[in-house]
Amino acid sequence: MPIAYILINCNIGEEESVMDQLQSIEGVKDVQQTFGAYDIVTKVELPTAEKLRDIITWKIRKIQEIRSTLTMMSADMKKKSDNDPVR
Repeated sequence: MPIAYILINCNIGEEESVMDQLQSIEGVKDVQQTFGAYDIVTKVELPTAEKLRDIITWKIRKIQEIRSTLTMMSADMKKKSDNDPVR
């Protein structure tokens, strides 16, 4: 299942509002306020990469109090079975 981690900068003092809005969006699994270069980090997980891109583009990035985002899509790592040869 495709997963994205989104680093978010928002308007000063709007962190709680942005976090509340993020939590109501389909696929958002975790929202955390952070200190440092970004204000919020959120984890989004959806069944397809297309659906994930649509939610990020048309829902998350459209939140008015968000100034910028940096999205990191996870690599598709398949779990290796014990029978797979070592490479």
